[in-house]
Amino acid sequence: MELRDFECFVAVAEELHFGRAAQRLAMAQPPLSLRIKALEEELGTRLFARTSRQVALTPAGRVFWERAKAMLELAAAAGDEVRRVGLGLAGKLTVGFVNPAMDAFLAQALARFREAAPEVELSLREMTTREQAVALAGERLDVGFCRFTGQTLPGAAIEVVSREPYILALPAGHALAGSTPLPLAALNGQPLIVPPRTGLPALARAMADAFAAAGATPVPVQEAVSKFTMLGLVAAGVGLALLPASARIWQRAAVVWRELEPGLPLVELAAITPAGRASPAATRLVEECQECLRRPGGIIPPGPP
Repeated sequence: MELRDFECFVAVAEELHFGRAAQRLAMAQPPLSLRIKALEEELGTRLFARTSRQVALTPAGRVFWERAKAMLELAAAAGDEVRRVGLGLAGKLTVGFVNPAMDAFLAQALARFREAAPEVELSLREMTTREQAVALAGERLDVGFCRFTGQTLPGAAIEVVSREPYILALPAGHALAGSTPLPLAALNGQPLIVPPRTGLPALARAMADAFAAAGATPVPVQEAVSKFTMLGLVAAGVGLALLPASARIWQRAAVVWRELEPGLPLVELAAITPAGRASPAATRLVEECQECLRRPGGIIPPGPP
């Protein structure tokens, strides 16, 4: 049996007239009659009682009618769901992200995405860049938003979404707190709270090279993973911290923000998806992120560095 057999049977069952059913199906009556006859032969029972003046459902036909209608409804629902998944409006989406991405654009993009595609089941996971790469390779992640330092990820498509500068967090009352923008040379000898250097070694090297070019040698005094820990340590006077410009939205007592003169590498955040097979929902979310950054108040358009 084919889906068309169910369509033909239901049309005849509802019209109880082969001519009207054929018109409804946009086909000639003889092929319709032959199709119903073949269906009855396949099922081994009559579905219609026919006379020269009347067509009626047999008891078997009435049972088959209910089942055939349910089958057509199920097929229609399946087709609609597949189309919505294909448009990125339904299905499941597992999203990995580093915290700077949430500050810079992802929070806004997720709000827009949920409004546009409320049927998509979202699973959000805060992960390091390395963890995202492993999860993507293991097909446990549909899209990730990670720090980009020029790395390549086998099997992944990488698209830089945003670029923003670093700014400096200082304890209120610090000698440098009243100056802006600060030259990098002003950080010579200053205590810095830094992220673990094992996480992004290429970035650590780029930062060291930038300071060396400016003739500055900051002193790392403490490692911290999250910006919240960094800001707490800054407030406590342990040291200064370099954070993405979008972190400025987090106001903390006893901490002030100051811009820096150019010289440090930009903070680059990229979307990663399985190469050549990104899900439509993942593509839709990346597009929402890009749209948020194009709107007034976005960080830095993802043009050339």
